[in-house]
Amino acid sequence: MNDQIDPRLQRLLGGEHLAPLRKRLRQRFERAPLDEAVEYIRVGELSAEEHAALASLLGRPQRRSRSLRIDVRRIDGDLRRAGLAPSLRDALERLDGPIPHLARARLRLQTLWSGVVDGCGHPGLADLLRAPAGIGLLKRLARQEPAVAARLCHHAEEVLRHLPANGVTRSQLAAEVLGDAHALDNGRGTAALVLAVWRQTAAPAPDENGDMPQELGEDADLEPAGGAERAREIWARAGVLVNELARPAVFLNLPTREAGSDRRPLGEPAYASLRSLLRSPPRWDAAGRTVFVCENPNLLAIAADQWGAGCAPLVCTDGMPAAAQRCLLSQLAQAGARLRYHGDFDWPGLRIGNHVMREHGAEPWRFGAIDYLAAVQAAPSMAHPLGGQSVEASWDAALTLAMREHRVAIAEEAVATSLLQDLDDR
Repeated sequence: MNDQIDPRLQRLLGGEHLAPLRKRLRQRFERAPLDEAVEYIRVGELSAEEHAALASLLGRPQRRSRSLRIDVRRIDGDLRRAGLAPSLRDALERLDGPIPHLARARLRLQTLWSGVVDGCGHPGLADLLRAPAGIGLLKRLARQEPAVAARLCHHAEEVLRHLPANGVTRSQLAAEVLGDAHALDNGRGTAALVLAVWRQTAAPAPDENGDMPQELGEDADLEPAGGAERAREIWARAGVLVNELARPAVFLNLPTREAGSDRRPLGEPAYASLRSLLRSPPRWDAAGRTVFVCENPNLLAIAADQWGAGCAPLVCTDGMPAAAQRCLLSQLAQAGARLRYHGDFDWPGLRIGNHVMREHGAEPWRFGAIDYLAAVQAAPSMAHPLGGQSVEASWDAALTLAMREHRVAIAEEAVATSLLQDLDDR
């Protein structure tokens, strides 16, 4: 409250006992339509004190009623003639501070956000922000501050101009482009925008239940679905290395066009880090060839022991594929390989199978209902029970039904004998 308020105005409308009345009058001015003057205000549910104050302001007899209709222009004139205030709005502001105009504030904020979007020169980022979910993500990252959002977009555009890269580390990219080696770390706003743009570059694929995923929801986190591992895979797609030596891909007898000392030894498991796959991509000689894919490293070791150099090409996902495994499978698929996948007969195994078949175009390898039922028949009496939430096998609906019925989990190693028959490439 202003200490210089006219005492007469204070007596007329001031005081804590009339604060609720002043609040209702202020709200009417706050909510006025854009460029439209407030001519009348009807105030209901009046207390005796509030009615008396308004009646005095209006110069009406003190007859009690539950509501009054105020002619704002008439009150403005009365206040000016009495020298109390230029208007009713001004009187309320003198008593309780400035009254914001919500419609004008919204218009100003919309103009600022439109300026942020219009200022984006990168097509991918502009497309992202034109979608409701995309601009929603930006507003959350910027804590609803357009100025902060503009800086985030500028930084994201600078990074996007350097993508795709050729095996540069994330910290090096951040340092060279943004001057801060940690500017693209998980959870940072610029990183979230860049990842969101790159996530849009691939057409969304259905999930294991056949549903199309929503790229960005209203409650989208700063990290892509799947957390840091999924973020690492998206960075890899952009040619950027994050923890590039973690979880290398293991494989056996993959054919390449490399000659001489560069040729990978046959018969022994080999490893490829994400770093090597991106920086020095092998020239895979896989066009038209079948490459088998298993879930467990133990099966690959068994195959190496059994067949050695005579084993068919085999890749291990080591559970749900990480960035290196995904990169290797993508390279093989692009080289024209025919991928065939087998995993554990349990719900996580089906989830991994859905991913490998969806993302890399793999086909099932002895991984159907018939194969499962045969394995159940051969399973020992103390077979491992199948627990957890069921998953629909995208390639064979009967497999899920059979697993629900028998409730027995079959490890991939338990059916190694039948798989080894297919891997004999001597």
